[in-house]
Parts: sequence; structure tokens; C-alpha cells
Amino acid sequence: MKIVETKVLQGPNYWSVRRNKLIQIKLDLEEMEQHPTNKIPGFTNRLRELLPSMYSHRCSVGTPGGFFERVEEGTWMGHVIEHIALELQTLAGMNTGFGRTRGTGKEGEYYVVFSYVEEDAGVFAGNAAVRIAEALAEGTEYNLEADIQTLREIRENTAMGPSTGGIVKEAAKRGIPFIRLNKHSLVQLGYGVHQKRIRATIASTTSNIAVDIAGDKEETKNLLGAAEIPVPNGTIVRTEEGLKEAIEDMGYPVVLKPIDGNHGKGATTNITTWEQAVKALQEAQMYGRSVICERFVTGFDFRVLVINHKFICAALRTPASVVGDGEHTIQWLVDEVNKDPRRGFGHELVLTKITVDNFTQKMLADVGYTLETIPAKGELVLLKPTANLSTGGTSTDITDEVHSANIFMCERISKIIGLDICGIDIMAPDLKEPVTENGGAVLEVNAAPGFRMHIEPTVGLPRNVSEPVINMLFPKASSGRIPIVAVTGTNGKTTTTRLIAHICKSVGYKVGFTTSDGIYIQNNLMMRGDCTGPVSAQFVLKDPTVDFAVLECARGGILKAGLAFEHCDIAIVTNVSADHIGLGGIDNLEQMAKVKAVVPETVFPHGYAILNADDDLVYGMRKGLECNVAFFSMDENNPRIKEHCEDGGYAAVFENGYVSILKGTWKIRVQKVTDIPITYGGRAVHNIMNALPAVLASYLYTNITIDDIKQSLRTFIPSDVQTPGRLNLFQFKRFQMLLDFAHNPAGLKLLGEFIKKIDATPKVGIISGTGDRRDEDIRDIGRISATFFDEIIIRQDKYLRGRTAEEIIDLLREGINETKPKDLPVTIILSEKEAVLHAYKNAKPGSLITLLADKVDASLELIKRLREEEEEL
Repeated sequence: MKIVETKVLQGPNYWSVRRNKLIQIKLDLEEMEQHPTNKIPGFTNRLRELLPSMYSHRCSVGTPGGFFERVEEGTWMGHVIEHIALELQTLAGMNTGFGRTRGTGKEGEYYVVFSYVEEDAGVFAGNAAVRIAEALAEGTEYNLEADIQTLREIRENTAMGPSTGGIVKEAAKRGIPFIRLNKHSLVQLGYGVHQKRIRATIASTTSNIAVDIAGDKEETKNLLGAAEIPVPNGTIVRTEEGLKEAIEDMGYPVVLKPIDGNHGKGATTNITTWEQAVKALQEAQMYGRSVICERFVTGFDFRVLVINHKFICAALRTPASVVGDGEHTIQWLVDEVNKDPRRGFGHELVLTKITVDNFTQKMLADVGYTLETIPAKGELVLLKPTANLSTGGTSTDITDEVHSANIFMCERISKIIGLDICGIDIMAPDLKEPVTENGGAVLEVNAAPGFRMHIEPTVGLPRNVSEPVINMLFPKASSGRIPIVAVTGTNGKTTTTRLIAHICKSVGYKVGFTTSDGIYIQNNLMMRGDCTGPVSAQFVLKDPTVDFAVLECARGGILKAGLAFEHCDIAIVTNVSADHIGLGGIDNLEQMAKVKAVVPETVFPHGYAILNADDDLVYGMRKGLECNVAFFSMDENNPRIKEHCEDGGYAAVFENGYVSILKGTWKIRVQKVTDIPITYGGRAVHNIMNALPAVLASYLYTNITIDDIKQSLRTFIPSDVQTPGRLNLFQFKRFQMLLDFAHNPAGLKLLGEFIKKIDATPKVGIISGTGDRRDEDIRDIGRISATFFDEIIIRQDKYLRGRTAEEIIDLLREGINETKPKDLPVTIILSEKEAVLHAYKNAKPGSLITLLADKVDASLELIKRLREEEEEL
């Protein structure tokens, strides 16, 4: 067996609109295609023995043990690999369970699809599942635990921490979208102009000055002390001499910690001897030369959380520790504590396993213990200097016990420091009494406080501390979203996208849009090239100046990675025709329609899917949609339109020379097509078709008036600026030159209908094929070209994609000869530039030269240069 290809899907996709995070493996079973599981002796027993927890997999049987039944009856190895990949992730603390295995159409080759929690872990699980299946088939030993541990480590290295993850989950509950901006904890919440950012628990609203103050323990203590907040006496030391003076001044016990440390790094508490102090100074100075020395306050370690300057909750923190039983060693007690099912690796469970490290060894040595010491029964042995949960500590929620004076003090502290998300560390006998009265003190104020101790306390009530963060960033009425119009289909996507963007921009929206030409932010070209995939869409959604997004969504991006958004407000499907058939596992029009249907399936219930009622496959997409549906048609008498509008629905139609909106039984005439420049006086029928959904989308979702739409239609001019590569007609002195991006049979037919209506003779076509299309599709380009060109120039210097230029040219000539076998002149000039120059130099008066361009920018530049040179003569 071998993995041919692995794709990571990150948004709504061909396999599932709601399960966005999927791994898609193309798997070649090779000789294993002839060996289903029931033909491999002992396979089922070995699988049960290695992965007994897979008994919970119900599979299609629908009951526990269902998958094992399927294996015993006989199933193919792709199906087995799907289930193993899911189980590996679950065993590593990433519970997930969606999968599909389907044939690709080629014997022995399958798409194995399964969900993941963390991308890198999902990819690893897929590869490991293949190795495990091979070992099971061969009957060889396999180290399963090593793979599970690797997955745990990948999870810890790549997953959002519990604090960041909690905020993101709360945002999702509110319907606020998010984009992870790096592999760590930087996350964008919301889109465009409404976005906010978080990094761990620091928000874009958090004051940088406040973070700096909180990071400087001496500065914090000075500010708090000046405000009559109880803080421990202390001073800054940099040398042993300074340390000695400080200790002589305040006496033992003391605490030493780096002035800008965090998470307890370099801190030593309860220092009672000079030897301990010198060693603690050395350890603290590993994190910075300046070290704070302060009075050691006795009591318990409390953390108070204040968000938006309001008290939220409080927890008692206990460092990692064991309690002696008078019989066993400290190491044995640690191992017993780690058997607690609540303790796991890193952040996978409520508690973290206790690890023995240098801090542990030092703490034991300070009291004359080793790991082999047997502590007395009931004796508490501390193993870490701080109470961080990530080092094995525990937390107890005490929110309901905090005295009102302490609540007031903590809210005041958050404002003194200026932190809107603030963790306050207090050492005191308890918080039931005012700290000012029981001898307690505020030790630190923390920016980016951890939420785990509050979300999942060891003891007590969990507190949803993420909710006040989201409410602070996004007041209740805000979802952080901007309107999204998504456009898909085979032809017409780019013109429709550009027209909608033009209409919205004309009324004041700051529009970002993606096309097959590039990415535009407020009509400024940000990136050239085919930008119709999810990365380009995210570029727009991440831009902080955009308040309206129009996103062209092509087949390739959907198949490769899924959509960039989970929901849109309006989805338009222009049409479905034969293009890219045979690529990416899409072998017929029905499958292509399923790819395109992903886009309307993402529309919010309050939004609209705008579908082409003249296209059977597109019209069929209405079934099962949970949103509103509207249609467009070139025929107002289309029975589908009539039925829909009689039921009170909306539609856009071409009727009596007008683009009109049907609102139930009412008709709103928007604009005469002869007054819409992109229709070239009504001759470009396909641009009438493109205008219909654009007009309907603008009318349905936005506050754009009919007068605004009319004005926008009149000012959307077919040109190399507003519609590059789409019916760009250039007038030379003796002839005309037309440039268009038509690259498939359906698009070429529509272009041909327009060319027929142009008064020009002869009509010369410069055509080419694309190597990764089917033979029949390439022949079709030749057949169609021969019906409306009087002369043809074949050029083929780009997009060979696995073929030779000669192969493509031969297929084009076959198509031409089927239509006009004898009397049509055909010239072969491989270079596009040379082909254009040849046509230009040999152009006859009154002729029309049509260039079917691949690289629109380069072709436009060449044509404009030729026209400028002509004007200079």
C-alpha cells in the first residue's frame, strides 16, 4: 500500500459542509486490493488485540463492536485505515470520529477521509494508520504506544492552550468566526473592520503600558503600595552584597524571583538560610540580572481573575505535592498520584501528570529528602515551588467565599495597573476576610492569566471565564462579521463578482473581493494570479479595512482545502458545465455540481442562495437548503420562475429587453440591457446572464436602492481596468481586437454567440487547449472555434500540464476538421506573443482578431502597447 496524496481540508468541503476539519488521503492498495480483511488469516484477532478500544466503533452496523463485525465479514484496507486513524487521535486525547472511504474510480485506489482535531496530528495519524494496517496484515509487532505519545506531543506543540481555546469556543457559541494567525496563540476573532485579536488571554483592547507594568514586578509593587494595596516589603538586588543588605534589612524568610519572570520561572520561596539565598539568586539571574527580594508572606496561594475591571472568580492553588503514608517512597507516591484518570499529558485532561525535574530535586534536597525518602503518614511533601497547573498543581474554586472588600480591592488593582484581563496573585490565610486585616499581601499582577484553573478546577464549580472576555470584545448585539457574498459556477464567476463589488463600492462599502485575476481591497490590486481559493478569501477576511467581502470560489480551492468561511450571507451559482472533468476525483457533471453545491449549503438561514433556474443541475441544488432561495433566468416564463414567484419568492429575469426583479407577482424593471455597457448593447448575452444574479444579490441583502443599482450598472464599463480579460474590445485603425478568458467549451460557445453579432470580416481566432482537460474537451474547443472563426491560429506555449504541445494541437485540429475539414485556414504558432504579432501584422481591414488568453495581464499589456505604437505613427 502507498499514500499517493494527502490533503488537509479546513473548511466546508466536498465530503461534508459541517465537518470542516478533514484529512483526505488518496490511497493505492496495490496488491492488498485482492486481500480484504476476511482473506488475511488472523487479521481480526490481531486488530482486536492491538486496539481493543475500537470496540466502540459502531460503523454502518450501528452498534458497539460494529466495526469489528465488518472486519470479520471482510472489508477493504482503506476502511480499516480510516478507523485506525480516528482511534489513534482519540487515544492521544483528541476525540474525533467522522470518516468516509470511497473509491476514486480507479481499481485499487481509494479516498480515505477522516476528521482531525489538530492538523499535524491528523496527517501523522493517517501515515501511522497505514503502517499499522501493514503490520497487522503481515503479523509483525508494532509499537503503538510510541505513535500515541508522538501524537500527544504534536497536540501539545500545535493545539491552542486551554485559555485561548476556551475563548475561541465561546466566540463560536456566539457565532463569531475566528482565524488562527500563527501556529501559536495569536487568533483573530471576527472579520474585516469588526475583528479583534487575542494572544492567549491578552486582547487587542489590552493596554501595552499595562502589560509592561505588570511585567515589571517592582513597578507593579510600587504602584500598588502607593495606592495603599498591601504588598510584601522588598527591594531589587543584583549582587550578593545587595542581597545580603536586603536580607539584613527584612530578615528571613524571603522570596527571590526575576523582576520580569513568569510562570514561576527562576523563583524560590521560603528561603531561610544564606546558602539557600545565594543559590536562589543564581537561579533567578538565569532569567535576568535584576532580581526582586521580598518578605515571604505565609498563607495560601490564591488567584483572582478580573475581566473588564469586574471580579469574575477566584481559586486556591496548591503546588504539585504528595501526602506520605509512612510506608512508601516519594517516587512511589508520585506514580500513584499520576494514576489519577484526571491527570494526563500536558493539557489533555483536567490535571497534568507530575514530572520530576530540577525544581523537584531542589525542593526535596532543601528539606533533606530524596525520591527514595519515605515521608511520615499525613506529611505534605511539596514537589514544585509554584502552584501552576501545567506542572501538576491543583486548583479549588473559592469564588463564592471571597469577601466584598477583597473584590473591591482586586477590581481597583485592575484599574490601577490598567489591565482589562487581569490575574492577581494573593498570599493570605484565606480570602473570606479582608486581606488588609488578615496579614495577606498581593504578590503579583499578571497579564495573560491562565484560565485553566477556573475552567476546570480540581475541586469546586467550573467558571465560564471566556464569556466575559467575548462580551467585552463583542457587545451582545455584535457577531464580528461582515457581509459575505460567495460566487461559484463554471463560467461567469469573475464578471459577476466584479459587478457586485462595483455596486457595493458605489454606495460606500469598503469592499474586498477575490477573482481569478487577483485579490482587490477597495479596488487596489493586492495580489495577482488565480486567487479563488481559501487562502485568498482569508486574505480579504483578515483585512482590517474591509466591511464587505465578495469571494469568487472555484472548484480547485474547494477540493484542495475547502472554503475559507463556514457561513456566508449570499451564495450565487452561475452554472455547471464540462470543465476540469476528470481532475481531483470529479469525473462527471453530477459530481461537479456537488462540488459547487458546497457554497450555497453554507448560507445562513436568513441569507439567500441565488441559483440559475435555466440550469438543471444548479436548480437541483435548492433541495435540502436551510436558507432562503432566489432564482435568475433568461426567460421570465420559465415554469420554475413562475412557480417560485407565485409562492412569493424573488427572482431576476431578462424580459422585454430589461433586467428585472420579480418580487412575488410584482415586477421591478431595473435597467434596459442596451444601457448596460458590459452587454455591448445586448449582444453579449452571457453578460446579461451575469448581471442578473449580481443585481438580485445587491437588492436582497444590502440597503442598496434600485436607483443605486441602475447607476452602478451604467458605470461598470467593459475594459482592461474593470473587467480585465472579459470581453475587452480594442479598436485599432483598420481592425478590432477582442481579448477574452474563455477557456472551456461552454464559455467559448457564449463568446461565439457574441462574436457572431459583431460586424467584422474576416474573424480570426487565436486559440489553445489546456493539457489537463479530457481529449474530448480539447477537441470541443476546436469544433466550436471552427463554427465562428474564418481563420484560426493555434498557439500552445502554456498549460501543457503533462502533455506535449503537439498532442494538444493534434486534438484541436481533429475538432476543427470535424466541423470544417477543408476550407478553414489553420496556422500553428506556438508562442502566444508571436501569434498575436503575426495576426496584428497580417490583419485585414475590417477584421476582428480574437485572442483566447491564458495570462491576461501579459496579453493586455501587449495589445495596449501595439495600439499605442499605432497611435504614435
